[in-house]
Amino acid sequence: MIRLTKLEEDILNKLWELGKAFPKVLITYLNEPDLPYNTVLSTIRKLEKLGYVGYKKYGKSHEYFPILKKEEYSKSLFKKVFHDLMDGSNEAMLSFFINTEKIDIDELETLVKKMRNKNQNK
Repeated sequence: MIRLTKLEEDILNKLWELGKAFPKVLITYLNEPDLPYNTVLSTIRKLEKLGYVGYKKYGKSHEYFPILKKEEYSKSLFKKVFHDLMDGSNEAMLSFFINTEKIDIDELETLVKKMRNKNQNK
């Protein structure tokens, strides 16, 4: 799965949130002022070609909806970051979250308990 541009992610996020929308409606929800209709439409069409978005046709209008699930995209994106930036190291990932996100010891202990339970249930 390829990394999407900010606009592509913004459009997908809105479609995940709304469920479906026409391009003109999407424009009203996007945070970029004066975003040209053609830019949004060509971005949606790119997402469609990638298989991330589908549409239903109403005369000349198209109502778009997400095909790709948000969880699938998030999982794929995280795996890429995990392997590319952290060399697939669980220790590096945990260290990053502990240092950057200020995870406290209680949260860490809860995570360790969950991991132990998961491993025992295998």
